[in-house]
Amino acid sequence: MDIKDKFISLWQRYFDNAELPIVFYYTSEEGHAKPVKPGSVPRCVIGALARVREGEPLSFDANSVGCFGGKRYLGFADKIMPNFEYFLSCGIPGKLEGERYKKSPELVKDLMKYAHTFKAPGRFIVFKRWDMLDKSDNPEVVIFFAQPDVLSGLFTLANFDEAEPNGVFCPFSSGCGSIVQYPYLERGGERPRAVLGMFDVSARPFVPAGTLSFAAPMNKFLKMFGNMEESFLITKSWSAVRKRIRQGI
Repeated sequence: MDIKDKFISLWQRYFDNAELPIVFYYTSEEGHAKPVKPGSVPRCVIGALARVREGEPLSFDANSVGCFGGKRYLGFADKIMPNFEYFLSCGIPGKLEGERYKKSPELVKDLMKYAHTFKAPGRFIVFKRWDMLDKSDNPEVVIFFAQPDVLSGLFTLANFDEAEPNGVFCPFSSGCGSIVQYPYLERGGERPRAVLGMFDVSARPFVPAGTLSFAAPMNKFLKMFGNMEESFLITKSWSAVRKRIRQGI
């Protein structure tokens, strides 16, 4: 709770009126957040999270997630939909409309060789806005929805104590994969990285124009948090950027 309060104070100091992040964690305990009933939120997880960003904690289980891909990227399923290689590419005339995110079904098959999967370690995934956290919560990933000036601060802070230049990476991914699957898997690495995302064209309608995501596993986030007061955030260069954030430009 000390970290919760101090981060809010530092966030307001250096990022002014920028939107607070949300977090998620897995648990098998009920009661951490309002359970989502099937069909009560948008089918796309990103759309459902709009309510969390407004301050309403939500808890999802395998039945709450209406999107086939969402179930997989949240760890509630390990299978992909039938004819996925056609769905992501050219489709099947008269049978399946293709998203045309990849040039050919064969390329999708090659892409899937790089795909990671994981099994949700609890019955529920709980999402909360940072200021809604309480002592019973144990956040595993911190997710920012932000405009470019804020992203520049997060990106630079993520690389502040890194010699290797890729403290942040941007994988080809669904919207929910970029904020859940990839950062969650990063937390177990020797050098956990943050993930830049929300480039998924299908998910874009569920976030404001000019908004992308930046997701960091908690162990990465804590390092970023610990470096805030000695980083570029205290310089005149950042003050100029911060002025635009404050003005909402």
